[in-house]
Amino acid sequence: MSHGSRRGILLGAAGIGASLALGGAGRAAAATPGLPPVLITEQASKRLLVMDSRVQVWDPAVDPGVVRWAFSPVGDARYRDVEPDISWVYPSEAKVRRYRGRTYVLATASFGFVGVVEWPSGRRYWAGALGPGDDLVNPHTAEILPDGNVAVACSTGARVRLYAASLDPHSTRYTEAELKGAHGLHWDPVREVLWAMGDDELVAYRVAGSRVRPSLVRQFAVALPVATPGKSAGGHDLFPVAGVPGRMWVTTTASVFQYDIVGQGFVQDFAGASEIVRKSVKCVGDDPRTGRVVTTVPEAGLGETWWTTTVSMHRPAGTFRYVNGGIYKARWWLPS
Repeated sequence: MSHGSRRGILLGAAGIGASLALGGAGRAAAATPGLPPVLITEQASKRLLVMDSRVQVWDPAVDPGVVRWAFSPVGDARYRDVEPDISWVYPSEAKVRRYRGRTYVLATASFGFVGVVEWPSGRRYWAGALGPGDDLVNPHTAEILPDGNVAVACSTGARVRLYAASLDPHSTRYTEAELKGAHGLHWDPVREVLWAMGDDELVAYRVAGSRVRPSLVRQFAVALPVATPGKSAGGHDLFPVAGVPGRMWVTTTASVFQYDIVGQGFVQDFAGASEIVRKSVKCVGDDPRTGRVVTTVPEAGLGETWWTTTVSMHRPAGTFRYVNGGIYKARWWLPS
């Protein structure tokens, strides 16, 4: 995602952090039953939304029940100090994690907001504002570590930061490591490393020091596949392959791969590759029970060039469509 201006700051949205009941009548044709809900970053309304996967066309104006949960820090007193009026612009990440028996949504926004939000209460585990009001730092994703600290990938800032978030919900203490175009993060519980992806490489960091004063030690790195020699790969999304332990989804500007950690190679031998592999994929993830994969790709004619109204499904092909939406990323709701 790139931004040439600060337009969108005044889009506004009421602070929401509550679970919403499922609606009923008048719904569109049902999608495949048994799928998890879908967690999306809906930038047009500046909210994170958990959507009902039993419905293919999401139109909250007609059927509010398609939204199962919604969150925005705007107007929420629990997040007042991180200035969500200016930091919560272009929500760029939403992924669900379990930590110490609780479910959290990890959220970032390009104009500075980072937060670990308890579901469904919206309670603040930790939040910060990284250069609020502009995209000079541009938090693009986050990850919570087993000790409760929080890593943040700062794409424009070319940094991976590790915040001592376990100290308190307002902690500002951090360490950092340089990584050009930092976009993706994933904590690997088997190898106990933090994987991070930038424009040109996939890096594994060992977390050293203490919980109170952590540090990041670069342990391993591999170059991302390049479509055109001499050009940047443009690493974007990094996410575990739910159905195959030891692999991670990787998207670049031009393609989609899985990274085989043991074999140390980028592969495209996964089922459905012929339809999943394409350029400009902003996110990718699979449901281990059904094998269904979700991706998002920008579509033309919307408010921003990186928005879409469509979440694509693969294996088999299908779609979810959000009426008048501006979706950036979509992920299956799979707390882990």
